[in-house]
Amino acid sequence: MKKVTIIGAGTAGLAAGIRLQSCGFECEIYEKNHQVGGRMYQIKEKGFTFDVGPTIVMMPDIYKDVFSSSGANPNDYINMTLLEPMNTIHYPDQEPLVISNRLTNLINQLENISEKEAAGYLKYLGDVYGRYIHAKQHFFEKSYRKPRDFYNFKTFHALAKLRTLNSAYQSISSFVKEDKLRKALSFQTLYVGISPFTGPSIYTIIPMIELLYGIWHIKGGMYEMAKGMARRFEELGGKIHLEQPVEQIVIEKGVAKGVMVNGKMIPSDIVLSNSDFPWTMKNLVKEKQYRGKYQPKKIDNMQYSSSAFIMYLGLDKKYPTTVHQIHFAKDFKKNIEDLFEGVIPVDPSFYMYSPSQIDDDLAPKDCEALYVLVPVPSLHKNNLVWHKEQEHLLKRRILDLIKKIDGFEEIEEHIIYDKTYNPDTFKEQFNLEFGATFGLRPSFFQSLYFRPQATSRKVKNLYFAGSSNHPGAGVPIVLMGAKIAVNEIVRDHQC
Repeated sequence: MKKVTIIGAGTAGLAAGIRLQSCGFECEIYEKNHQVGGRMYQIKEKGFTFDVGPTIVMMPDIYKDVFSSSGANPNDYINMTLLEPMNTIHYPDQEPLVISNRLTNLINQLENISEKEAAGYLKYLGDVYGRYIHAKQHFFEKSYRKPRDFYNFKTFHALAKLRTLNSAYQSISSFVKEDKLRKALSFQTLYVGISPFTGPSIYTIIPMIELLYGIWHIKGGMYEMAKGMARRFEELGGKIHLEQPVEQIVIEKGVAKGVMVNGKMIPSDIVLSNSDFPWTMKNLVKEKQYRGKYQPKKIDNMQYSSSAFIMYLGLDKKYPTTVHQIHFAKDFKKNIEDLFEGVIPVDPSFYMYSPSQIDDDLAPKDCEALYVLVPVPSLHKNNLVWHKEQEHLLKRRILDLIKKIDGFEEIEEHIIYDKTYNPDTFKEQFNLEFGATFGLRPSFFQSLYFRPQATSRKVKNLYFAGSSNHPGAGVPIVLMGAKIAVNEIVRDHQC
């Protein structure tokens, strides 16, 4: 039985561990933090429970497959509920748009705008669904080990059919003309840390996935997925070592031999790193010759996703709201441009998540757990400093905007718990280079073959999985990446 050491108990590390144990490997995970999950983390204080990072559950079958692939019933680990409505979108000085995933309700909403816009919306869904199926078959589930895996006629023909050279916003604009709908169908690129105005149009699949597959809630919060994966992994015989940061990947003559933890060599046949790829290459692969093209200078000059400023608010009152809400800045385009030019927004867009609306276990009786996320620049190539004064200023701006929402006018009087995360927090707690919450930005030349792959090209028996690796960020996509990494390991080490 071959031994696998997994660095990091994040989403991909846990999912890969389950699959590898099921395939007959012996796995141990070493995690730097005191609990599993990576960014799928949890704050539990004063009776309130908050998910730290991801909160939007899409494509539930991908979540369930992690458990069913090991012979388990997913329902024994996660309890999912479909949300209706999916979310509420707030526009400056306009009526909110409540997005339903029921076609009859959705059509009624769209026809209230215009029948022409409704027809364009449906054409968008048909077009992008076809592109999604094509991308899944030809790109998302594929590994690129060698240049010829990408540079061939079949791949280029498939890429041409994907039509991904224009931006998400441009693609949406070819179907709908009303500004409210364009924004409602393009802001989701921020889920993976890129701008809808410059990000590849393939990311228009995200709102399509929301509408066709729904947005779900896991009872107990997203962290129940991390807990469920950890439990299943240990049931299969895997071992998790918490508060045990890996210091180095040990490489001898081009072969990964194990890891260093607390100055001690932990030998293994295979090493799978779930720590963020840029951080791994700069900090865990010590020898220059084994980094290949990913030397520190190259890592520093790559493009990074945006980061996040998150407020976790415990309120001693229930509020009239949906579970998910989006609030647009007055000048959304300028807000997004600032985000990728290192400017902290003066008039920010933000996202509100209130799972205690439907899940009483997440807050004390008659209280509300409110998560407020503001996209902000990462720390890449700018001089941003997240001192207390800066945090206070941005928090003040957000609270002033929240107070303009009907029913939230007196929110400040009801805050009984308050915690914030900023880019520095994500950098230090989760080893994310430059605090980029979603890792490497999925621009065209940092996607598919051009993105770091599951298999090291310089070191035998060294593999990678996580949001900075192919196929990319977002929980369902990261789970796909974990499956790709496992397939590559099984391919190389049949057992």
